[in-house]
Amino acid sequence: MSWIKNRINIKLRRIEKTDFPKLVELFREFATFQKKPEKVTNTEEQMLQESDYVNGFVALQNDEVIGYVTCFFAYYTWIGKSLYMDDLYVKPQFRAQGVGTKLINQVIEFGKAQNCKKLHWQVSEWNQPAIDFYKSIGASVDGVESNCDLQL
Repeated sequence: MSWIKNRINIKLRRIEKTDFPKLVELFREFATFQKKPEKVTNTEEQMLQESDYVNGFVALQNDEVIGYVTCFFAYYTWIGKSLYMDDLYVKPQFRAQGVGTKLINQVIEFGKAQNCKKLHWQVSEWNQPAIDFYKSIGASVDGVESNCDLQL
């Protein structure tokens, strides 16, 4: 099955501090898509204070951020150094045009370059288009794990 309707010309680059205002806006958009808008407490100010921990890439079309992927290093006892992909989000009007594929491929290449053993992420069980997309790139979706969060 082909996921790509029409490819668009986009650029990818690492997230920069100047992207933070737009990213916070996209975080809220993504949370709304996930049916959890009330969960977003992050702000541009917080991102600036915690900028050493912000890692990922943005997709740009005509210098406008149209998508992003965030990730961080993790250590899994069973396999070792890995990369955790926290969010992969593309604005709805730019989906099925290769943007998500380019973003995830960028993270995969980044993980390989950093000698990571695996890339790990979660997907909502109701998000069948995302599940199908991830399976199409060779990911296994086991449906076994549940999220556990403890607010500090």
